[in-house]
Amino acid sequence: MLSRTASSLYWLGRYFERADFIARLVEATMRLDVLSARPAGRAAWDSALAVTYTDAAFADTGAEVRRREVARFLTVDAGHGGSIAHCVEAARLNARAVRTALTREAWTAINRAWLLFDGRPAADDATAILNLVDAVKNETRGFEGAVHRMLRNQTTWFIRLGQAVERADNTARLLDVKYHLLLPEGERVGGVVDRDQWTTILQTVSAVTAYRWLYSDGLKPGNVIDLLIARGELPRSLAASVEEAVEVLALLARRTGQHGEADRMARTRATRMARTRSGEVIASGLHQFLQSFIHENALLHAAIGRQFKFG
Repeated sequence: MLSRTASSLYWLGRYFERADFIARLVEATMRLDVLSARPAGRAAWDSALAVTYTDAAFADTGAEVRRREVARFLTVDAGHGGSIAHCVEAARLNARAVRTALTREAWTAINRAWLLFDGRPAADDATAILNLVDAVKNETRGFEGAVHRMLRNQTTWFIRLGQAVERADNTARLLDVKYHLLLPEGERVGGVVDRDQWTTILQTVSAVTAYRWLYSDGLKPGNVIDLLIARGELPRSLAASVEEAVEVLALLARRTGQHGEADRMARTRATRMARTRSGEVIASGLHQFLQSFIHENALLHAAIGRQFKFG
C-alpha cells in the first residue's frame, strides 16, 4: 500500500472519530446546561472548549461564552479545526483520496454526514443543535458498522489505527478537563452539579449503562475514573484504546513487514497500562498521569507516521 493511501485511511479514521466525539460532547454539554436541575452555564461550555483545545480560537472571535455561541462554534463553524463541520470535511477529503478502497456503505455514511453541513442553515436553538449532533452520531455509527463489515485488510486496519489513537486522546483530555474543572462558587463536591458533571462524562463516552453494570455503589468519581482508565471492557477507555493500537499494529506488521518504533512504543504503553491501578493514579496525581498519557499518545502518532512514511 502506498504511504499516501495509508495516510488518508489513518486520517479518515482520526477525523471521523473526532467528529463523533465532538458531537457527543456538545450533546452532553447541552443536556447538562439545559436539562439539569441546576444549569451549569458558562463552566460547562468553558470545559467543552478546553476539551477540544478550541478555547483560544473561540476567544479570538470575541464572542461571549454562552450556549448558543459555543455550540455553533463547535458544530457548524468550519473555520477552525475543532468543529464537527471541519472534521467531517477533512474526513471526506481523505475518503475521496481512497474512494476505491471503501465500500459503498462506508462512503455513503461519510457523504451523508458531509451533506448535513453543506449549504444548510446554521442550527441556532437547543433543539436544532441536538438534532444536528444526533444526525452526525447516526452517520458515524453507520460508518463504524460499514468498516466492521469490510474485508479485514490494510484498509480497515489503518482506519482502526487512526480511530484508536484519536479515541485515546479524546478520553484522556475529557477526563483531565473535568477533574480540573472548578465547581461554581457555592457548589460542593458530591453535590448536584458535581454529580451532573460526572454523568456528562459518562454520556460523552456512551458509558452510562456500562457504569451501572460494572459498579453497584452509585455514582462515584473514583469509579468513573477507573472505568475510563483501566476497564478494557469499555471501548472508549484508555485501556481498550491502548490494546487496540497494539493489535492493529501487529496485524499491519504481519501483512506489510513494517515493524518498528511504533510497535515497540505501543507494546510498552500497553504493558504499563496493564499494571495501572486507578486508585494509585488518583493518589499520585491524576492530572500528571493524563498529561503524560496525552504526550505519549502524540509521540505514538508521530512514530506511526515515521514507520509507515506519512505525516
